[in-house]
Amino acid sequence: MADVETPLIKLQDLSNFLENGNLNDSYAQLAEMTAKILSATNCSIMLLNDGEPDNLLMSVCASYGPMPTEAYKESIGKGEGIAGHVIATGQALLIDDISQSKFAKLARRANEPGKSLILSPITISGHIVGVVNVSGHLCEIAFSLVDLNLLKVVALFIGKSIQTIQLQSILNSRFAQLALAREAQNNIGASLGNVFHNPDQVAKIFAKSFYKEMARGGFSSNQIIGAASEIISQLSDNLQQHSKRMERKLEK
Repeated sequence: MADVETPLIKLQDLSNFLENGNLNDSYAQLAEMTAKILSATNCSIMLLNDGEPDNLLMSVCASYGPMPTEAYKESIGKGEGIAGHVIATGQALLIDDISQSKFAKLARRANEPGKSLILSPITISGHIVGVVNVSGHLCEIAFSLVDLNLLKVVALFIGKSIQTIQLQSILNSRFAQLALAREAQNNIGASLGNVFHNPDQVAKIFAKSFYKEMARGGFSSNQIIGAASEIISQLSDNLQQHSKRMERKLEK
């Protein structure tokens, strides 16, 4: 009975995480909590956050446990690699031993223990936004279907967490509030409820509002382009800092 109660108690901890709205290093915390719930040594959370709308790319946004540095630099498309396979099929995946599976050539550390892994798509309102990957059972055994089903439940919590993080960011931004309010006025009768579940659409609304506000403020085309270039520069700096933090973490 204790074996059944333990994951349930851990799931309750994950639920409390959502209720408390703890957003500091939230993705890293989610990865760590997921690993502990599944009694695993490794967990990574990958999100679709780059590329074109019809060809989104996925990258690691947080991890727990050892992970090769190059893993943070990869952008994976639909159908590429194991995580890309999960995105393409929309189905959770259990691999007893990756060295004996059809994914053997994709194994990063084929000679190390912990060859069993489980993956599940992360969804928000029915739309896949990423993948959670768990590997290396602490008892050095293969994961089971029970573990896979548990990960599916955890993935639902992760999806809700991501949605909460995004909504909280919007609510904390006065510019975002004004942009969405203006969008609602311009589209009378249209519900913004679905917009919140579509980060790409929200980003486009913010971009249009940003342009209109600068144009209304009398800024020239060159000045608006300069502002857009500054955003790109800030994003580049942020990505570099994130990469350096991950490298320092891996060196420890």
